[in-house]
Amino acid sequence: MLSAKTIALVKATVPVLQEHGEAITRHFYPLMFRERPEVKAFFNEAHQAGGTQPRALAHAVLAYAANIDRLQALSGALPAIIHKHVALGVLPEHYPIVGQYLLRAIREVLGPAATDEIIDAWGQAYGALADVLIQAEEQLYTENAQRPGGWRGARAFRVARREVESELITSFYLAPVDGGALPAYQPGQYLTLVLDIDGQPLRRNYSLSGAPGGDTWRISVKREQGGKVSNWLHDQAQVGTELQVLQPAGEFVLDEATAHRPLLLVTGGVGITPAMAILETVAETGRPVHFLHAARHGGVHAFRERVQALATQHPNVQAFFLYDEPRQGDQPHGVGRLTPDVLAQHLPADRDVDLYFIGPKPFMQAVRHQALGLGVAPDRLRWEFFGPLEQFQDAA
Repeated sequence: MLSAKTIALVKATVPVLQEHGEAITRHFYPLMFRERPEVKAFFNEAHQAGGTQPRALAHAVLAYAANIDRLQALSGALPAIIHKHVALGVLPEHYPIVGQYLLRAIREVLGPAATDEIIDAWGQAYGALADVLIQAEEQLYTENAQRPGGWRGARAFRVARREVESELITSFYLAPVDGGALPAYQPGQYLTLVLDIDGQPLRRNYSLSGAPGGDTWRISVKREQGGKVSNWLHDQAQVGTELQVLQPAGEFVLDEATAHRPLLLVTGGVGITPAMAILETVAETGRPVHFLHAARHGGVHAFRERVQALATQHPNVQAFFLYDEPRQGDQPHGVGRLTPDVLAQHLPADRDVDLYFIGPKPFMQAVRHQALGLGVAPDRLRWEFFGPLEQFQDAA
């Protein structure tokens, strides 16, 4: 338990973190990667290059400092972080490494302002948070390993089938090399591939895009411009290729307690992938579900035929496709970007609905704004962030 003095010292750094937080995290990552390259595989280099990861960590550090005397304000963010860490295989021995370089970055960026007393207080504060995360992650690791078909660490899978879903997205059906059973996962969760590409160790999360059950798992990967892993998968991962896979994780899942309500799934671009696992699961339950997907045009619209087939087979499923740049021959249900009028068409009059939305961040922000403006209660909204640490920003 942190002392009153430690709490006061950490809270006193809030104004400094507001001004210099991102400078600290931008200094922290290169410093740690240069001296401890073994941890680099746990971080997405595209997020590093774009600045989103340093920015997200800066918001997290600020939020932790601002709320260190009322950590319950951050409790909503912790499950996503815990699941993300477990999905990536983060272990207790990784925490001291991050702590060491974060404290060094604080001292080197702030200079004399980062006194020994302040660094010591931040060391205690970081250690307290690390202990909470380590214990929660160990519990999740244990639960995953003890499930039927479960395991711990990496497990060898083989690409059993490839299927092109659009001009940008290809699905990979993965089967365990040992021929053993697969554990159940919750629709909306993701798995992690552990790869070595040209001598560089890499870890990447991909949503499971099919309903649980069966002897294979499906991931559907968008080819990203400059994306080292996505391009390698598209170009090199053929039928028979072996991949190391960590257990599924993630808390963006259906709430069983609200299954009596209609469900609205709103997706943009590659955001359709986790929604497919949810849709394929819910379609057979009889629960009313509206599936609204926005894409640029038919060429980049994945799973169109599959969604249409589900809507034909199950009268409880209604599908609506919106293209903002349709090509000749495309047959969307609507043209243009998502608007409140379009969204309202798929909401019940009483707004008693669960609304799940997944896609690029600007798209998600627009959906959230429109849904709230149309009278959907905030607690009925669920969406997927770029990275769990961004959730700290809302708590700050």
